[in-house]
Amino acid sequence: MGNNELEVIRHSASHVLAQAVKRLYPEVKLAIGPSTEEGFYYDIDRETSFTEEDLVKIEAEMKKVVKENLPIKRKELSRAEALKYFGDKGEIYKVELIGELPENEIISVYEQGEFTDLCRGPHVRYTKEVKAFKLLSATGAYWRGSEKNKMLQRIYGTAFANKEELEAHLKQMEEARQRDHSKLGKELGLYCTNPAIGKGLPLFTPKGATLKRVLIRWIEDEEIKRGYQYTSTPVLAKTDLYKISGHLDHYRDKMFVFNTDEKEEVALRPMTCPYQFMIYKADKHSYKELPIRYAETSLLFRKELSGELHGLIRIWQFTLADAHIICMPSQVAEEFEKVLDLVQYVMKTLGLKDYWYRFSKWDPNKKDKYVDNPKAWEDSQALMKKILDKNKLTYTEAEDEAAFYGPKLDFQMKNVWGKEETMFTIQIDFALPERFDLTYTDNEGKDVRPMVVHRASIGCYERTIAFLIEHYAGAFPTWMSPVQAKILTITNNQDEYAKKIHADLLAADVRCELDLRNEKIGGKIRDARLEKVPYILIIGEQEASGNKVAVRRKGAEDLGPMDYAKFKEMLLAEIKEKRI
Repeated sequence: MGNNELEVIRHSASHVLAQAVKRLYPEVKLAIGPSTEEGFYYDIDRETSFTEEDLVKIEAEMKKVVKENLPIKRKELSRAEALKYFGDKGEIYKVELIGELPENEIISVYEQGEFTDLCRGPHVRYTKEVKAFKLLSATGAYWRGSEKNKMLQRIYGTAFANKEELEAHLKQMEEARQRDHSKLGKELGLYCTNPAIGKGLPLFTPKGATLKRVLIRWIEDEEIKRGYQYTSTPVLAKTDLYKISGHLDHYRDKMFVFNTDEKEEVALRPMTCPYQFMIYKADKHSYKELPIRYAETSLLFRKELSGELHGLIRIWQFTLADAHIICMPSQVAEEFEKVLDLVQYVMKTLGLKDYWYRFSKWDPNKKDKYVDNPKAWEDSQALMKKILDKNKLTYTEAEDEAAFYGPKLDFQMKNVWGKEETMFTIQIDFALPERFDLTYTDNEGKDVRPMVVHRASIGCYERTIAFLIEHYAGAFPTWMSPVQAKILTITNNQDEYAKKIHADLLAADVRCELDLRNEKIGGKIRDARLEKVPYILIIGEQEASGNKVAVRRKGAEDLGPMDYAKFKEMLLAEIKEKRI
């Protein structure tokens, strides 16, 4: 079945859903119900949330609507007729939508039995053609996606041409649920949340903090090798700083802004670039010093809508592997290519392969959203395209996805649910050097304007950790695993030898734990497997007397008894080489 046919089925399923809801809860108001890449949803104005029990009732009523085999008929109305029809029914959201349609727009509705909905269509001919569907969840969603509007109730569902395709999709969803970082991250004790702290503010446990720290140390060391200088700047600044950068004009609704006791307006930083520009401005610079590569492990804050917050992927406070390369215009291409090499190295080392490139450009029709300098936009986009083509990258182009100050190359991935996210980004900035009056002295002694390359090598650590949890289903490669080895004793007689091994591995910078519980070894092994520890070291009487360890690798691979020194050598080599 083609995508268009499936889209028609799913759109029709959303109408069947709306009809079933109106039958069961006639007092509700209907908003919109489109098809999506994964299924469909309908936004409904109801004072209370829909529960799991409600969804069961609604799905049963949908099956009745399908069984009635109602003909679905298209009908055209004048603007006045449409406004009167939906106005008389109190459907305020439909009236609002009609009022926004162009004067010459053909207004169509679709009727199925007693139910009529505003819709462009198309739809299937009879309700019985909606053969295979399933309601999945219900959540809150602001009308038109704005927190300034009322919170509606959104019911998600999916539909397919037949039951076999639906069942295959539901099985795939169950597999995704088992890999979902929100589920696994908590089961593995990597992070937790607390309503007293709030949504979008996860708490990293010692294990989660260890994983984050391993990644940070690796990236910082790698970047220093590649010529980056690390800065440390405040998380807070007067909003005057963001007036200079333009963030206050273009980004204020995503910023946490408040007043001090002295009535000074300050903000938690959403970006690091203004701070590093001020460090650059603290001294005069010659062309001989460029490029200057400032990096920072930056704590940033962005006020996402509560309905958009999700696990570690979309949060209010996050940690970015940030950097800004201040260079001569003639150095931009070379610096961009070096960043590209760094990010590709990061992806390869992390074992992430299913990503693609998006060339994000401005929309010349949205001058309020972007720095208004058409020539600079065209020049910088042409430069980026030349770099991408020279490096033979396959990429998609996306208008209206650029930063407000310049085009960017985004590394895109999908999470286990199929939602696309930006992992890392490289940006060419022609605007902020002008705004901050950044200069360097050229070879003729003149003060001239540099260019800036913004980049995030491993992106947002929290988001990257979310993707790593899902990619590896929590069974991380040994080098990044929070616990790399776990030592289990069969009886208490082996405790002293186990403690000796444990101390020796800790001294070698191996992250290991010791399980001396007075429990059966089978239970200890099961617990270690559930924790997805890469290496389980079992110590019995023979191992203790022979300076050995019985080794089990993740995936239940039994390597059997090994000389301890040999195992340690093997383990350290695997960690050093960052084997996947």
